[in-house]
Amino acid sequence: MKNLLKQFRDDENGAAMVEYTILLGIITIAVIASVITVGAWVSGRWALLATTLP
Repeated sequence: MKNLLKQFRDDENGAAMVEYTILLGIITIAVIASVITVGAWVSGRWALLATTLP
């Protein structure tokens, strides 16, 4: 039983997986925010072009 508890305490695979999952979530949020921002910018430019052309 002691050996099992020591092995469970020393296991870091679960913690690393949680860290990578959090990092992946942060990267995903950053990509989505960038796409939304660039999309709004392109939409504004497209509208400006549409009103400028005869």
